[in-house]
Amino acid sequence: MDVPAVPAKVDPDALTAALDGRWAELKRDVRTQMRAEEFRGTVGLDAEAHRRQVLDQLRKLAATDRPALGFDSAYGGLDDVGGAVVSFEMLGYGDLSLMVKAGVQWGLFGGAVQLLGTAPHHEKYLRRIMNLDLLGCFAMTEHGHGSDVQHLHTTATYDPPTREFVVHSPDPGATKEFIGNAARDGQLAVVFAQLVTGGQSRGVHAFLVPIRDESGSAAPGVTIADCGAKAGLNGVDNGRLTFDQVRVPRDALLNRFADVAVDGTYSSAIESDGRRFFTMLGTLIRGRVSVGGSAGCATQRALTLAVRYGDQRRQFQRPDGEEVVVLDYLGHQRKLLPALAKTYALHFAQEELVAALHDLAPDAPEEAQRELESRAAGLKAVNTWHATSAIQTAREACGGSGYLSSNLLADLKADTDVFTTFEGDNTVLLQLVAKGLLTQYKEHFADLSPLATARFVAEQLVDTVMEHSAARRFLERLTESDDATVLFDREWQQRLFEDREEHVLSSVANRLRRGSSDLFEVFNSVQDHVLLAGRVHVDRLVLDAFARAVGACADPDAQMLLTRLCDLYALSTIEADRAWFLEHGRLTVGRSKAVTAAVNALCGELRPHARTLVDGFAVPEQFLAAPMLAG
Repeated sequence: MDVPAVPAKVDPDALTAALDGRWAELKRDVRTQMRAEEFRGTVGLDAEAHRRQVLDQLRKLAATDRPALGFDSAYGGLDDVGGAVVSFEMLGYGDLSLMVKAGVQWGLFGGAVQLLGTAPHHEKYLRRIMNLDLLGCFAMTEHGHGSDVQHLHTTATYDPPTREFVVHSPDPGATKEFIGNAARDGQLAVVFAQLVTGGQSRGVHAFLVPIRDESGSAAPGVTIADCGAKAGLNGVDNGRLTFDQVRVPRDALLNRFADVAVDGTYSSAIESDGRRFFTMLGTLIRGRVSVGGSAGCATQRALTLAVRYGDQRRQFQRPDGEEVVVLDYLGHQRKLLPALAKTYALHFAQEELVAALHDLAPDAPEEAQRELESRAAGLKAVNTWHATSAIQTAREACGGSGYLSSNLLADLKADTDVFTTFEGDNTVLLQLVAKGLLTQYKEHFADLSPLATARFVAEQLVDTVMEHSAARRFLERLTESDDATVLFDREWQQRLFEDREEHVLSSVANRLRRGSSDLFEVFNSVQDHVLLAGRVHVDRLVLDAFARAVGACADPDAQMLLTRLCDLYALSTIEADRAWFLEHGRLTVGRSKAVTAAVNALCGELRPHARTLVDGFAVPEQFLAAPMLAG
């Protein structure tokens, strides 16, 4: 097959159009506001000044209609869930502390009130949350329980004579920790606690608990502490909260999924405590989706800085005495261009995820909801791990200049580091992805404990992970071919990713089936294999999304450039996992070497378009104002 060449010149605006997609107009509006002078940088600010600046910028966001995007129109919202997520993501181009603060206020706090509460809560609070008259917190994580939310220690015990819940931290491990908005600005918190009524625990529920009085002092029974300086995101006032017999009225319970009557009788339309808990958490995936997208925007910014620097920085001489632009070196291209290809690939996968979240009907089947949760978990993990890796690579590609705070990469590196562990630890999230694949999104799949996972898989594992013989024959035929252009066959690339996913998943299933009676040890012994299953599944989703985006690109020159960039993503991913493909006979030794040669060739072919590719991200120029690019 012929592999057509990329046109000599491609309009970066055509790439921006392809990247911006469904919410292009909203993205233009966000970029316009972010270019305003008040959305300035943070270099040289101490923590208190940074916090003041972030709150000031948050108020400017509140003056627009964007905070209303994700809320119900009955209370002044705009019923645009996808637009709300996109507007949060776009803040990732600038100060990530602002993105996190906005996400806490309107995504986590406001989202919990809307999605876990009922009409009285909506009427009382949503408008005030949208316009920033009421600042709030999302108090879930505890010192002793991060990922294991189901076993939080904070309690909310119903007292029938007073018709109140008594919220209490029974031990130091119950301290709510890393709570955004808590240390300085928050007035009301959504507190996740074990609901106890009639002497019986009913599992984790959410309660509205005031944490400050009108003067700004801690409310009676509430102790507030500042988490102090962090590696990054110091514009966010993260704090610790403990509760000493704090009383709140009965209607403080966010009661969409369960309620407590005046006499203490508990009721819920969902009988299973576990299923109710994971249904409740499933409504709150917008934050997870937003974090993954914001990590992608930060990565785009870092790679734009690094590519621009590499396109002007010169080191060492050619034989004729001319100094060489460092991006002309294959080693430098190898650092940046595969990372750039993966950033594009993840962007298109993220766009599809946001659209799926937006389009999911309220009465969608439970399996569809679970599939969306799984996809959100997997993409959040891969997006944030890629951000950590690519921003470090960008820093190294800029040498000592990249290490100076004034050149922006150091702060990007520090601010995004925590993304891999908040809104779900990435290792735990990939297990969630694999479990969903193994159990076909059965109702209990979100229970992440190893014992529950092993027990459920042992009882209900379904036989849907057999390798497809037709696909295998197709791959074998192309693998045995001597034609190197087969590597650029999109069908071959996608079939290879599918085949790897199916084989890994089948292997995990077989190992679990053959396990001993000690279910915990069975699962623990294959945990590395489970994580691989989650990762290769996401790889396949991402490649498929990139291929669809290439097909949908309206500009033929941009489409050709994206075609070659998609080839680079696919082949560099295969190259990175060559050991697996070789060990399992999916690549011959010769074909494996050809993959590396093809990656090198693609880097050379895409080198002239590197600046165009990063310009396509349309990062607001004020967030690229690094001294190292000045001359």
